[in-house]
Amino acid sequence: MPTLDRQDNVFVLDLGDGENRFHPDWIASVNAALDEVDKAEGPRALVTAATGKFYSNGLDLDWLFAHSDQHQDYVVSVHELFARLLSLPAITVAALQGHTFAAGAMFSLAHDFRVMRADRGFWCLPEAEINIPFTPGMSALIQARLAPQAAHEAMVTARRFGGHDAAAAAIVDRAVDEDAVRSTAIEIAQAQVSKAGDTLGTIKARMYGPALAALREKDNPLG
Repeated sequence: MPTLDRQDNVFVLDLGDGENRFHPDWIASVNAALDEVDKAEGPRALVTAATGKFYSNGLDLDWLFAHSDQHQDYVVSVHELFARLLSLPAITVAALQGHTFAAGAMFSLAHDFRVMRADRGFWCLPEAEINIPFTPGMSALIQARLAPQAAHEAMVTARRFGGHDAAAAAIVDRAVDEDAVRSTAIEIAQAQVSKAGDTLGTIKARMYGPALAALREKDNPLG
C-alpha cells in the first residue's frame, strides 16, 4: 500500500512495490496522503514514486469485474483522484521508475512534471488495444496535458513510449538513469515548494477548468 514520507519540504508518496493498480483501498490510501499534503502549511511539494517494475498498471480490472455493480462509482472515484491531483495547490512531480500504463499513465499526467527512467520501462495508453474506450473525463485529462499530436498518437495507436521517446514527445519532462529518477523528481519539486498555496490552486483550477469539469461529472461519467 502507498506510504507517505517527507524530505524537508517535499512529501514523497511511494505508491507501492507491486503493480499499484487502482484498488479501492489503494485509492483511499492515496487520498489520505493527499489529505496530509493539503492540510500542511508553508512551503511544500509532492513527489509520487514507486518501487519495483511498475509505477502503476492502472485500473484494478480483477476487482472491477468482480464488482461490476459498482462500475460507475468506481470510475467516479478514479476520476475524482485525477481531478484532485490535477488541481492540487502544490507542485507535483511523478517519478516513473517503471512501467506506467493506462490509468497509471493518466495519473502521471495529472502531475505538473514527470521524470522517467531512460533505459527501461514504458509509458503507454493501451486502451485502443484492449478495447476499453477512454471516458470523457480521461480524454479531457489526456488532451489537456499533452500536445495534440502526442495525445493523438498515444490514444489512437497505443504506442509504448520508452523514456527518450516520451521526453521527445513532451510526455515526460526528463529521461534519466534509473538511480536518478526519484532524486531528480525531488530536486524539481524542491525548487518549486514556494509556489504552494491558494493562488497556485486557483491557477490550476482555471487552467484546467474543462478537464476538471469532465472529471467531476458524476451523472454520466462513462459517456
